[in-house]
Amino acid sequence: MEMKKLGPRIALAVLFSAPLILAAQAPTGKIHGTVTDPAGSPMTVGTISLFKGGNPSPGTAADFTLPVDANGQFKGDVPPGTYTMTYRRPDTPKDKVADQIDGIKVVAGQDTQADDDMSRKEYIDKLSPEDRKALEEAKAKNAEILKENSTIKNLNADLAKARADRANKNFQEAAELMQRDAAIKPTEPLLWVELGQSQLGLKQYADAETSLQKGLQLDQAGKKPNPEVEGAAGNALGEAFGSEGKVPESQAAYDAAAKVNPSSAAMYYSNEAIVMDRQNQLDATVAAAEKAIAADPTKPIPYYLKGKALINKATIDPKTQKIVAPPGTAEAYQKYLDLAPTGPFAGDAKQVLAELSATQTTSYKTSGKKGH
Repeated sequence: MEMKKLGPRIALAVLFSAPLILAAQAPTGKIHGTVTDPAGSPMTVGTISLFKGGNPSPGTAADFTLPVDANGQFKGDVPPGTYTMTYRRPDTPKDKVADQIDGIKVVAGQDTQADDDMSRKEYIDKLSPEDRKALEEAKAKNAEILKENSTIKNLNADLAKARADRANKNFQEAAELMQRDAAIKPTEPLLWVELGQSQLGLKQYADAETSLQKGLQLDQAGKKPNPEVEGAAGNALGEAFGSEGKVPESQAAYDAAAKVNPSSAAMYYSNEAIVMDRQNQLDATVAAAEKAIAADPTKPIPYYLKGKALINKATIDPKTQKIVAPPGTAEAYQKYLDLAPTGPFAGDAKQVLAELSATQTTSYKTSGKKGH
């Protein structure tokens, strides 16, 4: 019995005392690069294949295949050695390659950069005369695109500066900047509109009208008219015309702005009421204020402007010597107070309402309650 128990114990002892042997891990290196076409643009699709040894024959399986990303870049870990690198587009025939570079050396523990630049002389020399001509045309087109992109970038920076200048009332600087840029790119509507707004700040109304109409016409003739640009142009045109006393033209400009960009109609009509009020155009002020109220009845200023225009049309009854205000006067002032009880014109509104209350019977309420 003792001998039977001894065998397994010895066997277990041998099992656990056996040395543990691990296989050595092969060293690797890294490879990365960018694939660009003959015109210098990145190839956004395709694969890079690596073949150990010399020139692979058609159909030879690659040792490693790495995808090219949307930026034309590829990367991977591969064993050290010398490789032939090929690039294939998705539409490249199976027995063909789009490009091939020999002698790519990958070193263990290092990151090898291996760009596939198809603008290199070796590649270009292999092109047919037709392909070379097409390449030159593509390079010229790319150069124009790069120049255009650079110009647009600069113009956008200038637009931002001009708007900041206008906000700070530096209208002359803004106008000079936009005048220069409009000469550089005269087909851009936004530059003319911005120039017109700057000229408006300088009270150069005739020049502003010319610039704004130019921007408006360019945008309307474009492939994708921009409602915000046309709305801004119409809004500024309305102010320019109104400031010169051209009431019908001003009203038409504001109406056009509201039609093309209805989301801002309340603002446009409110601005119209302000401009007409400055010009003491009472009927035009009332009309604009009513359009602003219809577009957004929650804004207080149009009610005040309507009431102000109406009270200026009030008369005195020769028999009673009492104020006879046009219908809607008291209601407009009261609505302003309902919406802006501590607004900048609250004192004026309260005074007018008090005078009306003392001299005539009205249908308005002075309790501050809404819903009348």
